Amino acid sequence: MPWVESTTRSFRARHDSDARDDAARVLHYLEVAREQLAAYFPGETGELTVVMHRSAASLYLARPVVPVAWIATAPAARRYLAGWASARELHMLAPSALEQRASSVPGSREMLSRTAVALYARRLIAESNGDLPHRASPARVRAELRWAWLLEGAARWFSGQTEYARPAIARRLREGGEPRFPPGVRDALLLGGTVIDLIARERGDTAAARFACRLDPRGPRMALAEAFDGRPLRTTEAAWRTHLRMLAAAG
Repeated sequence: MPWVESTTRSFRARHDSDARDDAARVLHYLEVAREQLAAYFPGETGELTVVMHRSAASLYLARPVVPVAWIATAPAARRYLAGWASARELHMLAPSALEQRASSVPGSREMLSRTAVALYARRLIAESNGDLPHRASPARVRAELRWAWLLEGAARWFSGQTEYARPAIARRLREGGEPRFPPGVRDALLLGGTVIDLIARERGDTAAARFACRLDPRGPRMALAEAFDGRPLRTTEAAWRTHLRMLAAAG
């Protein structure tokens, strides 16, 4: 089936010719998100193209890093790794494929429906973070791995995915060992947003956005201590673990 393009003021989409309505909805959600997120993040992404894939195989072929990331991600979160953000393109599963990917548990469909916005938020946060090397380099890779919980977590939280992640969080706590604080790469996609959620609850949305825009050269633990006005990190960690248990219980 031939690929065609749809456009709005700020985005383009490449998709199958029979997916025009889906593409129009995705682009509409992105335009709304662009206006909302501009209040928090000052970065500029330029025009982005959303490439909508009919299958995981097509997505993996276009972005071979995705299956590698899938393996490195906790099983409870793998379903929600449904795309990849690069400098000028957001590759994602098409809405019809996202529907098929969703499980029957509450929140699964809602999380997946926000894939495009989460990918856009990830790009915008990267562009707004002055401490993240903006050129592809080993330093950039090291920074993204070290701070994956912050970058992915902020993207998932500000896109609205974390709100629906409770059942997946409950599964992660049942299936895996005790997660690290802050979460490691394996848990960044699912649990990173819960750290941002804790900051937003205690300090507000603007503080959470400001936190996402800086990589403290002293490291993640010092960044977290500063985010909570210098209180002992063990106190924040205990609050986070309590928060995780409450989210899991509600799921």
